[in-house]
Amino acid sequence: MSEFFKAELKDKFLRYASEREDYFETRLLYDEYLRPNYSLAYVERLIKEIIDHEPELLDIMSGNGIKIFMLSATALTEDFLEEGGFTQLYVREEEKWDAFLEQLSDSKKLSREEKVHLGRTNKAPQKKERILLKLLIGAVAVSFLFTVFSLVKGIFFKEEYVTNDQLTKALEKIQSEEAKEEDLFSTVEAQAAQDTLLGANEVDLTETGNP
Repeated sequence: MSEFFKAELKDKFLRYASEREDYFETRLLYDEYLRPNYSLAYVERLIKEIIDHEPELLDIMSGNGIKIFMLSATALTEDFLEEGGFTQLYVREEEKWDAFLEQLSDSKKLSREEKVHLGRTNKAPQKKERILLKLLIGAVAVSFLFTVFSLVKGIFFKEEYVTNDQLTKALEKIQSEEAKEEDLFSTVEAQAAQDTLLGANEVDLTETGNP
């Protein structure tokens, strides 16, 4: 049985009691609302829940070895029903729960302003990395050109005769410089890519994990 149906049954029990001016046995409630699908013990359980919520809603009499044998309405019964009874209490609790879940869901979402600020914060180090990478590439290029110019000048602009052995060594030196500069460029590029990936991962973790 759903909680809403239980709330409706409790209100029916109270309304039945308020329409009578005498004490009556719990069996009458069973015969009226729950026979044959439920037991008399279930009626007594619902009545106990009513009393646990507010003892003054029903006047209970015991007898024949039964704790809840007879009952009747009280002065509070009709007022409680006019305020909506247990059905209204159930609806209010559901509304509170829905509001809580909605608030919990909203607290996990970043506002538009927070996302913009977070994006700017993460873009700043990435921008610095790009500037540094350009400077390093420029320095490598200048160094390479200077080396080539020095070697060519030494070979072609001196008056003395240049042997094949000297020319071969000069070309090998240029190739060696090229290899070193390519290795340096690859290292710088790989480091910049790794830093950019780490920055992107931090943005994803912030959007999904922070309340």
